[in-house]
Amino acid sequence: MTDTRVLIGSPIHQQHPILQEFLTALTEIKNTTFSIDYLFIDDNTDQQSIHLLREFSDHTPHQTKILKPSHMNHQGYARDENTHIWNHQAIWKVAAFKNRIIDYAIKEEYDYLFLIDSDLIIHPNTIKHLIQMEKNIISTIFWTKWQPNTNPLPQVWMKDEYTLYPSALGEQLSDEEKNRRSMEFINTLKNPGTYEVGGLGACTLIHANALKNGVNFNPIQNISFWGEDRHFCVRAQALGFQLFVDTHYPAFHIYRSSDLNEVQEYKDENTVRISPIEVNEILSNRTGKTKNNKLTLSMIMKNEASRYLERILKMHRNYIDEAVIIDDGSDDDSIAICQKLLEGIPLHLVQNHESTFSNEIELRKQQWEETIKTNPDWILNLDADELPEAAFTTEVTNLMNQSDMDLYSFRLYDMWDEENYREDKYWKSHQSYRPFLLRYQPHFDYKWQKKRLHCGRFPANIFHLPNTTSSLRIKHFGWADEEERAIKYKRYLQLDPKGEFGWLAQYHSILDKQPKLIKWEEDNTKH
Repeated sequence: MTDTRVLIGSPIHQQHPILQEFLTALTEIKNTTFSIDYLFIDDNTDQQSIHLLREFSDHTPHQTKILKPSHMNHQGYARDENTHIWNHQAIWKVAAFKNRIIDYAIKEEYDYLFLIDSDLIIHPNTIKHLIQMEKNIISTIFWTKWQPNTNPLPQVWMKDEYTLYPSALGEQLSDEEKNRRSMEFINTLKNPGTYEVGGLGACTLIHANALKNGVNFNPIQNISFWGEDRHFCVRAQALGFQLFVDTHYPAFHIYRSSDLNEVQEYKDENTVRISPIEVNEILSNRTGKTKNNKLTLSMIMKNEASRYLERILKMHRNYIDEAVIIDDGSDDDSIAICQKLLEGIPLHLVQNHESTFSNEIELRKQQWEETIKTNPDWILNLDADELPEAAFTTEVTNLMNQSDMDLYSFRLYDMWDEENYREDKYWKSHQSYRPFLLRYQPHFDYKWQKKRLHCGRFPANIFHLPNTTSSLRIKHFGWADEEERAIKYKRYLQLDPKGEFGWLAQYHSILDKQPKLIKWEEDNTKH
């Protein structure tokens, strides 16, 4: 029998397909070191949702209480495929439900309360891991596209209502600096760790110490912040409780009904997540040289002879020691160009007589396996239309010759011609960082996402290795030719006419006559 008791509490007004996924995830929680009870406030109008809750209560081995609100008022809340709409009345109704759960947890002397919204799916290890962090208030992270076709953002913030950058009292920041700090905060949260934040909610473990000392969701009368979570966080800070978010086991937010299509993908991704204990074991087996590191170029190509291959290989040979290239069914002179321009550099060239890119995961695995056969120190994984900026030639050795970091992520700029990159609401990949340079650790258990497409060029769990970002940039010339853009536009609309797998508005933007372009400037300070 375990001594630690956890109450999982949730106010529930939910569509039954989403509620089914939420409850299924609760049944998969690993709880060998603590006991679980449930308290649900059933605010449903959907009879199937009401039945699901009762069925869960009847079949779970854990004590489950289902309470009904004293007044059933469902005005002021609506959801659709764009967003969720709340009014003040609905928000403070939910706040009262959460306070009711808090009161019950205090009365029944639970060690922890785990408050979770009913449109979230958690990893089986989430609660066990959060307990191990020994924090009074800690959330597990999840990411949401608050508006369709936007970048996902976290449910945690640094200050005020939803400010995503830190700043000192009275500090005046330019818009550029605000954006830079926000990007830095967001990218930090993508790395497994535990971080102090200014605000959180929706998926939070609260220790009895914080509960008994007065944290709750009552409105603070002299604060006009929107949402009960913000009032909870302000009160917690005023009472002396720090707020933390943990990013080892992100939850999945079913914000829209269409997000149900991605639930299985989320569950597949969970297979690559590992505990901090396993991370420590990994770190203890790391190897790393501080000099004489071998850099291996790893590349997939198909019919690149008339594009950028020659130019890119001429630059790469300035710093690579070896190359592994998978030719995925070329019928031009791509292979001959590689053999000519990489003469004198060990070249491991593999020919696929038929293209396998339609099953990208298998192609990327093939690339990976052929690359590690060469026993690399570092792997530079770039496509045949991606070119590092000039400073890379002199700086890459410094990146490799150290023992602290195993992975570097860079910003990738979509060049619209030779001199300019595109930046607007449709084209902003350079505002985030992607992994391109990896130290190979032979004792690390590399795991891939189970996705046929968009599986990543590296195994999915590489961010468990020590990693950082680099200020060095990479040019992507895949969009730099007008004729090629027209060909891609037609292909995307043929393959995805309704935008089911991509962003239809972005497809149409490919042919914009006057897109916003910014001149590329080499950063001479890096030389």
